[in-house]
Amino acid sequence: MANGQWYPPEWPDRIRALADGTLTPVAPRRAATVLLLKDTPDGPVVHMLRRRASMAFAGGAYAYPGGGVDPRDDDRRVRWAGPTRAWWAERLGVDESGAQAIVCAAVRETYEEAGVLLAGPDADSVVGDTTGEDWETDRAALIAHELSFAEFLDRRGLVLRSDLLGPWARWITPEFEARRYDTWFFVAALPEGQRTRNASTEADRTVWIRPEEAAGGYDRGELLMMPPTIATLRRLAPHTSAAEALAAAPACDMTPVLASARLRGGEIVLSWPGHDEFTKHVPTSGTPSGTNAPTTTGGGPA
Repeated sequence: MANGQWYPPEWPDRIRALADGTLTPVAPRRAATVLLLKDTPDGPVVHMLRRRASMAFAGGAYAYPGGGVDPRDDDRRVRWAGPTRAWWAERLGVDESGAQAIVCAAVRETYEEAGVLLAGPDADSVVGDTTGEDWETDRAALIAHELSFAEFLDRRGLVLRSDLLGPWARWITPEFEARRYDTWFFVAALPEGQRTRNASTEADRTVWIRPEEAAGGYDRGELLMMPPTIATLRRLAPHTSAAEALAAAPACDMTPVLASARLRGGEIVLSWPGHDEFTKHVPTSGTPSGTNAPTTTGGGPA
């Protein structure tokens, strides 16, 4: 039975076009996404959202809160707590300005899409309830780009808590995709007093689910996911608490994972380094072997 690997039907044609030089790769846009965790008596669960079936990119697929870096996310006025920008730059493989922008994007997108804010009045505290009309007004202004994240923190008298994030993985959208993202994945625990909600216009469902349960649904073909999503889920499975996952983050390999396509024996072999389970064999025509090939298009942060 086919698993739930998301695979756009136009990929084979785009791969062939890349191979014969008629397709020029676009530069990937930086993005961030967060695996938000909370503990239960049965172990940690992760917050996931299901993208609306009408979405051009990965419609119907399960993913995490996240999105692209806002050009204003590298604003030096952002109030900051936790590891220094220099530490994050080395860990994420970028310069200090880029590191701040990526971390800010992770925190901002989690607030915009899940209503959860990894910030507090000082370096040792986190805000509690973030619901209410005034919070919603600010969240809407962030989404509309009427308010920068630095301005939002200043207005609220808050400090970004970068220490509440753990770097987990980095994946880059394949070169043959029309929309490309260089995406950093992070883990974080749900702050005490806060709760998630479906604040995203792109999702029709949100769930808290055990990583092994979600992975099992993918393996049975019941839950649709992109390779980065299921790969990061599988890395969560061995951990027995959110704190344990966060403690493991500093040792995670942040080498970018980028799919490659090569010609072999009259077919195109699509593979992701270090992740053999996602390998696809693309024939000269038709559907790649081992996929359910849902009818979705485009590309973006997974």
